[in-house]
Amino acid sequence: MHDDGILILRGDEVLALLEGQEQEVLRTVRSAYETHAVGHSSLPHSTFLRFPADQRNRIIALPAYLGEEFGVAGIKWVSSFPANLERGLDRASAVVILNSPRTGHPEAIIEGSIISAKRTAASAALAAQWLHNGRRPVSVGFLGCGLINFETARFLLTVFPELTDCFAYDLDAHRAHDFAARCQSLAKRITVEVVPDVPALLRSATLFSIATTASEPYIKDLAGCAPGSTILHISLRDLAPEVILAADNIADDIDHVCRAQTSVHLTEQMVGHRDFIRCNLADILRGTAPARRDAESVAVFSPFGLGVLDLAVGKLVCDRALKQSRGSMINSFLPAAWVEREPAQRDRAHD
Repeated sequence: MHDDGILILRGDEVLALLEGQEQEVLRTVRSAYETHAVGHSSLPHSTFLRFPADQRNRIIALPAYLGEEFGVAGIKWVSSFPANLERGLDRASAVVILNSPRTGHPEAIIEGSIISAKRTAASAALAAQWLHNGRRPVSVGFLGCGLINFETARFLLTVFPELTDCFAYDLDAHRAHDFAARCQSLAKRITVEVVPDVPALLRSATLFSIATTASEPYIKDLAGCAPGSTILHISLRDLAPEVILAADNIADDIDHVCRAQTSVHLTEQMVGHRDFIRCNLADILRGTAPARRDAESVAVFSPFGLGVLDLAVGKLVCDRALKQSRGSMINSFLPAAWVEREPAQRDRAHD
């Protein structure tokens, strides 16, 4: 990018730059996972900023560095305020800052909620593609009817062209019906049915995506769920430890996902080990672990959401923006180097 300027990309620009780019986002997310798996990354634990009087809301910092083809450092600063939905606002808002790993200078400030949603959905679809181990599902169930599952539907329809039947459930019936109408607009080939409860949803398909705002487990068993099903446990806190222990568990990063009272973290606290998590998704992508433990177990993918994915997709967005001359460039954002300033300027800066 530019040494003396910062590229600013607004949300509408990010949307336009990623429109129709599902296959490229999937490729980017897979490459990021594999780059991280071979150690060409730095990924500190996410930091959760919580509010003493309101533990439901949080803002999370995800710093990262990703090497090889990416060569980028940076951070995603993402908020989750569930009550925003009642205000007609999106639950999440975010910004992604990309830095040069050569100079450390900030190079881009990007609206991040779109990147976050699409990298999450691409990660889930990639996992579904591999965990289903060559089987081509024709139906999928969605638990939670917000933006994340809508984007997941978009990416699942990309990787599974055979998908025709979608089922949806949400505690808010109005949201479920709105979600169904939105999903219907993604592809003419599909039908979308709203079901009355979670058990009905679990009987509807063999592939499920769970993306809710749940803070503690409420699914105590998978009765009615067909053997060999795949659950994309995106929201991480819906399944009880008993369900996790009975499943074939795959994470995006075992060390990261066993934190912050996720279902797998609660399970670790209950049994005192992590042996119930079989592998990371990248192990399957790279051929060092089989796609499934066996044909009968329910496979559960628990992705904590890695900052390297935000950087990878953020760089994709920036590269496309520069090629298409999109966005706003703020030149000379940083001050002149201290050694180049006039003495009077140095004194004023010191004062």
